[in-house]
Amino acid sequence: MDWLDAVTRARREGSPVVLVTVAAVRGHAPRDAGAKMVVGADHSWGSVGGGNLEEAAITRAREIIATGVITPETQVSKLSDKARNRHGRQCCGGEVTLLLEPLPARPTVAIFGLGHVGLELGRILSRLDLRLVLVDSREDQLEPLRLAEITGGPADVSVQHLLLGEQQLEALPRGAHVLVMSHDHAEDFALCDTALRLPQLGSIGLIGSSAKWTGFRRRLTEAGHDAATIDRIRCPIGLPGIGGKEPAVIAISVAAEMLGLIGASGSSDKGAASMAETPLLDAGLTGGPG
Repeated sequence: MDWLDAVTRARREGSPVVLVTVAAVRGHAPRDAGAKMVVGADHSWGSVGGGNLEEAAITRAREIIATGVITPETQVSKLSDKARNRHGRQCCGGEVTLLLEPLPARPTVAIFGLGHVGLELGRILSRLDLRLVLVDSREDQLEPLRLAEITGGPADVSVQHLLLGEQQLEALPRGAHVLVMSHDHAEDFALCDTALRLPQLGSIGLIGSSAKWTGFRRRLTEAGHDAATIDRIRCPIGLPGIGGKEPAVIAISVAAEMLGLIGASGSSDKGAASMAETPLLDAGLTGGPG
């Protein structure tokens, strides 16, 4: 796999990587300027010259991924038998400057239910640089013409027609944000139950009234979830203080709240553990089926 395919794959899977480029060469070196390598948390693709030069770059790239650094940086290596290196000596005699560019994982937002509110929410979020997963058990809600305004935006949009949305929950990347707003309370409950059993997910939001949430909370307790786990779900969703029941108003409120959650979590790969430490807004809109 070449570096471009590796970057594309990482973006699709929601994995952070670092793009390492030979920015400048003085004297002799194993690779010319422009050579590239992509480094992930567990794998790397391509090569910038092997030996200490490459191993030092991989080590630093994985430190960048682990700490969430987003600022590009350079790394200079002298390829001399007199240079003391951690990973052995290279005797080419030159000097290589590497550019390390972090490519953070794009946030993933999954909307389960493309009714009136879900459609409006998809339109808003599709204008952002994120991965947007749209899931509905009703095939007619996912017709290409209906979703044209969403799929034509900057977001990377995936459309899934699934009778059991729980299958898609299990396939979401670590730290993905989930919004449950289907047309069916039974479907909503099954999604909430499954989402709570996946600790790697980020935030979980459920559309509906306080009365709906009271019933769901009781049933989730009966299903074996403890109070702390159930508290991962926000219901109602949306920013407090924004009134109105029109689908577009609700969607704007939910989108604004989602932007805050994405910002608080830093990046989707931090997962549910990070979200558990993030103060969540007490939503005020009910929207959707009551």
